[in-house]
Amino acid sequence: QLQLVESGGGLVQPGGSLLLSCVVSGFTSYYAIGWFRQAPGKGREGVSCIMTYDESTYYADSVKGRFTISRDNAKKMVYLQMNSLKPEDTAVYYCGAQSRKYRDPSPLNSDEYNIWGQGTQVTVSS
Repeated sequence: QLQLVESGGGLVQPGGSLLLSCVVSGFTSYYAIGWFRQAPGKGREGVSCIMTYDESTYYADSVKGRFTISRDNAKKMVYLQMNSLKPEDTAVYYCGAQSRKYRDPSPLNSDEYNIWGQGTQVTVSS
């Protein structure tokens, strides 16, 4: 079974940066892996993901140009570099993986992801 463990969250001032990391362990193959976030009182939102069959990347409109997703297959790590952070980026950030294959996937739809980490808190505040 695949396991995901996030780290790197914290408190940062508006305009600051954070690097989130996700350690991927286990032997289950996956078709997509990405970052999602959930703010208090809101649903889980797709932030960014990588489709593993072609390494294509996807971003939510709210983070385009500010966040960058990457992965290091040798180290079994997935990263989310977050720059120019805003107070509205405050949320618990989760690493998620999709082990089921979808014929017509929706890359940032959290319902299509079935493996989750425990989350890491990101707070953007002055």
